[in-house]
Amino acid sequence: MTDQQPRGDVTLDDGDLDPRPVAQTLPGLVPGLGPDGRPRPDAPLVAVTGVTGYVGGRLVPELLAAGYRVRALARHPDRLRGRPWYDDVEVVAADASEPDQARAALEGVAVAYYLIHSLGTGPAFAETDRRTAEVFGTAARDAGVGRIVYLGGLFPEGEELSPHLSSRAEVGDVLLASGVPTTVLRAAVILGSGSASFEMMRYLTERLPAMTVPKWVRNRIQPIAVRDVLRYLVGSASMPAHVSRAFDIGGPEVLTYEQMMQRYAAIAGLPRRLIVPVPVLSPRLSSLWVSLVTPVPGGLARPLVESLVHEVVCDEHDVAELVPDPPDGLIGFDRAVRLALARVRDAAVTTRWSSAAVRGAPSDPLPSDPDWAGGSLYVDERRVQVEASPAATWRVVEAVGGERGWYSWSLAWRVRGLLDRVVGGPGLRRGRRDPGRLLVDDAVDFWRVEAIEPGHLLRLRAEMRLPGLAWLELRVEPVDSADDDADARTEPWDADAWRRPPVVLAQRALFHPHGLAGQLYWWAVTPFHGVVFGGMQRNMARAAEAAERARTDTGRTRVG
Repeated sequence: MTDQQPRGDVTLDDGDLDPRPVAQTLPGLVPGLGPDGRPRPDAPLVAVTGVTGYVGGRLVPELLAAGYRVRALARHPDRLRGRPWYDDVEVVAADASEPDQARAALEGVAVAYYLIHSLGTGPAFAETDRRTAEVFGTAARDAGVGRIVYLGGLFPEGEELSPHLSSRAEVGDVLLASGVPTTVLRAAVILGSGSASFEMMRYLTERLPAMTVPKWVRNRIQPIAVRDVLRYLVGSASMPAHVSRAFDIGGPEVLTYEQMMQRYAAIAGLPRRLIVPVPVLSPRLSSLWVSLVTPVPGGLARPLVESLVHEVVCDEHDVAELVPDPPDGLIGFDRAVRLALARVRDAAVTTRWSSAAVRGAPSDPLPSDPDWAGGSLYVDERRVQVEASPAATWRVVEAVGGERGWYSWSLAWRVRGLLDRVVGGPGLRRGRRDPGRLLVDDAVDFWRVEAIEPGHLLRLRAEMRLPGLAWLELRVEPVDSADDDADARTEPWDADAWRRPPVVLAQRALFHPHGLAGQLYWWAVTPFHGVVFGGMQRNMARAAEAAERARTDTGRTRVG
């Protein structure tokens, strides 16, 4: 249901948790920072797409540390607010599939990173990816971009590929044919905290001491650590103009998936797993099994599983001629796993596979007008006074979901999550990226953060399958705030008031139905609101009051 902590005592040497930017192992290949520790005004400008995704969100700070000026392209720029690098980049609203928007966004750009794919978005994903790549390549050529860098998938030559790998290969070919010098980096399984491939392997191994598995678990794979992927991406920006080709990238070891699971178990302090390959599990059945055992939904699990049907091993290592290997070598499997588990343990996962918004999921913003003219807008609103400080109450609000759950009738939440997964939704297993802190666009189980005003407002937009649009708001307000002004923005709390009870915890559940099915859904679930939402509010208030008492008791003990 939720993200789980690694078992066992995962220890690391200081060198394993190296916080240095990858640019420090690329001397002479990157511009470097100016005297003020920031990119120079005349540094090359690079554009990054997919910045809300797993790799893109990690690439941006690495490019900044390398001395590049960065332009972040996003369809919804407001969702980038709260990222630690937000104020250091130029944020541009652009849809890469729209020719005019893409061309305008790429004006003046030296290098454009194409990190877009439609993995797990339905049967038309290949057509969508091809069309978007064609638009982007043409826009890059017309805007005078010097290089495109694309991260694709590693695949064997001469075999009939899975739809996912075939599409990734096609996108690489489209970009190479765009007329812009292009670097295509082809990687297999990426090992890193929060990657879909790593999370799939992690949960299968953690949760199943014995398993019957498809025969592909004995296919050979050359995994690569996400840090090395980022290093190759940053280094590719400096490739000479005459280079336009694909490169295989992989770590220093070739392993089977079975060996990877057994070595993971040993690193995580788990007993050796009993793994029995059988020939009858098709990729479809395997993906259903994976979606039941792991947080990775079936729509994403299936293309990942289909890719593992092939042996994916590098045929060459030519990239080292242009981006030399680091002085201490590429990161091996064991070290990559230890590093990823330490990040999970320390709640230092900067991006996850769920970071990217799901195509097709509800994305309409909440109507701000209570008398909204867009149709019916049903509201369930509750307010309660809490004998706790705003600080204590907000900590409870911001930590909702994930491992802590939803503070009411946990069985009902679990059943709703299971039903959502059955019909293709994310369910509750996505958990949270960070157990205590949220950013706009973070996934929280089957919700996504639409807005957050620290200390005051958390608004979640539903991404479960519904016959309509739904939001859940939690607000922390002064006790004298107007009951009928739910959208009022409170002034920042002064230092004294921030730590002094009482406070009001306000909660709103809103639903905009689609058609008759939506109307029937609302009236069917309304009788349960008192138990689900009422219980949630009461228990959150009690948790805040308990935290306040614990803080007060600790303070008294210290004074005494």
